Amino acid sequence: MFTDTHSHLYSKEFDIDIDKVIINAKSNNVSSIYLPNIDISTIEKMNNLVNKDSELFKAMMGLHPGSVDSDYVKNLNIIRQELEKNKYVGVGEVGIDLYWDKTFKQEQIDAFETQVKWAKEFDLPVIIHARDAMDISIDIIEKHQTGSLKGVFHCFTGNIDQAFRIMKLGFYMGIGGILTYKNSGLKQVVRQIPIEYMVLETDSPYLPPVPFRGKRNESAYLVHIASELAEVKNISIKDVAEITTNNAQKIFIE
Repeated sequence: MFTDTHSHLYSKEFDIDIDKVIINAKSNNVSSIYLPNIDISTIEKMNNLVNKDSELFKAMMGLHPGSVDSDYVKNLNIIRQELEKNKYVGVGEVGIDLYWDKTFKQEQIDAFETQVKWAKEFDLPVIIHARDAMDISIDIIEKHQTGSLKGVFHCFTGNIDQAFRIMKLGFYMGIGGILTYKNSGLKQVVRQIPIEYMVLETDSPYLPPVPFRGKRNESAYLVHIASELAEVKNISIKDVAEITTNNAQKIFIE
């Protein structure tokens, strides 16, 4: 059985056919799907999906760096209230994204550090989005790691030095559809990383694996990522499923 550690199946892209998407996932041996929050506008839809199938779906709470703006403190307060009143299995999706816009770089850093502290306070894993910001994101985790922090660097596309820094912190790397992209360079890095530090993810509806590039991603496609990882690591797909699911269970102890 597979675990999709990062999927946004509550997104509007799935409004019409979410029931079919759930059936597809289960028929492709996906037994657990972890849902990271984006911002205050997505909380209700995400929790509604968990209520629809609480065996399959688990929710996390956080403010995505792409949603950090001049109102970020107010929005963080709402996120904090959610963490206090409802059961969530992680703090996420949080981090730093300097790919699109650097206007709120300092605010992103502050929001990230604040939520990392919450992860320690609530004893929850932290799910990190680090786009064009891998080194600074690792720096922040190193700064706050006192032995209790754990989590995932989601959508890992870093180099081997960054991978070893992440492993030294006791964190995991989320491996998704980019692994199947011919010119990504990720295979060369993943080949050198122990699978014991990896989890599988789709980031649905984004980053679909080959042969679905250009289409909407969904959790059922996790099998294609697992198949590619099995080939890169020269192990069976059954071993990939078992090891990565076991890794996910170590992160998300419920």
